[in-house]
Amino acid sequence: MKKRYHYLLIVSCLLTIILNSCKKAEVTTFNKVKIPASSPITPGNISGFVKGTLLTGETYTVTGDITVKKGDTLASQPGAIIIVKNNAQFTIQGVLQLLGSKDQPIFFNSDLNKPGTWGGFQADTAQAITIKWTHIDNTGGPDASGSARRTIIVASAIPVDIEDSWFTNGQDDLMGLFGATVTILRNTISSSGSTDGEGINLKSGTKGIVAYNVVFSQAGSGIKLETNASKPFPQTEVDVYNNTLVSNGWRRGSAEPGRAVSVGVNAIGHIYNNIIVNDYHGIELFSDGDLVHTTYGNNLFYATVDTYADLVDPSQKINIRDNFYPASGLGKPQPTDLISKKIGDLNPLFVKFDGTVAAPNGFPNTNDFHLQSTSPAFSAGNTKYNLDLGAYTSDGKGNQH
Repeated sequence: MKKRYHYLLIVSCLLTIILNSCKKAEVTTFNKVKIPASSPITPGNISGFVKGTLLTGETYTVTGDITVKKGDTLASQPGAIIIVKNNAQFTIQGVLQLLGSKDQPIFFNSDLNKPGTWGGFQADTAQAITIKWTHIDNTGGPDASGSARRTIIVASAIPVDIEDSWFTNGQDDLMGLFGATVTILRNTISSSGSTDGEGINLKSGTKGIVAYNVVFSQAGSGIKLETNASKPFPQTEVDVYNNTLVSNGWRRGSAEPGRAVSVGVNAIGHIYNNIIVNDYHGIELFSDGDLVHTTYGNNLFYATVDTYADLVDPSQKINIRDNFYPASGLGKPQPTDLISKKIGDLNPLFVKFDGTVAAPNGFPNTNDFHLQSTSPAFSAGNTKYNLDLGAYTSDGKGNQH
């Protein structure tokens, strides 16, 4: 019996070790970045078919469209600088792997440094996308038909991992991700979309997580969830939590107001712990969304003004508080929500916020959306996601910008 007992004890210990080692790490864990080092790309002018690694501290000038062929990888080490001329774009058919670091981000910008002056990453048929600690500015340059291009578009069932990066001054959707499996964490999206365009537009069966992001002054919605209307399955289903969504949705006007978060066309959202301030509409759940399975709560809603004029039709005065859960949708205030009744009530107390309601494309974001120590957003969260609300949490797991 003694030998059998020892044998069972050993088996039990082994099982415990195996099970513990198989547990999925919490999504907010900061993984050590593996810096690509093979096939260095020579600094200077680049265009055409490109593969290999952009090098730390080097500057590259994109003189024409770049294509990364299927099976090839375009990678970058931290601190590479990429300047794009001639409204060029990156067409990604293979793998994009941009691995900057907090101390040495990667930089992509046009030579003109103006909104809408290069084509972004057109990655419809890419094999995998990873973007970490990267600045991507002034995308959305027009295509051959004159239409603004998305900053990044993916239209296939691939992994898309976008973390700790900055995106400013795009002209259409900042991210259009359709059918992908997404991890979108701790990014800052500012002043994008000209008269249209969502910050994070997820459709066509996309699955994953959108958390700890800041979306400020987007033309359309901050985060939009839909499934393809002609192909309702597989459903889009995304956890949307601990985001800070400020001053979004104004540049389209009342004909199609933008929202902090919207759910429609047979999509499912799980929407918790977000701070929603000065958005045209707050959370809008459309009747064609899968509202049976959509869940939400523990969101903070605030407005710095009582009313604001619609930008397209200034004769319309918009009461922002009336639209925290707009009448055009089926969402309802939840008992766990923090809903401001007047100016000053439940102010999230950002460290610095100029009170902007509506602003043009390219508007400088000089705000600091960290929270002051007495913010009501602390200890108000659904603890499945986080104890606190918003992108900047007291546990250090939130936005690092």
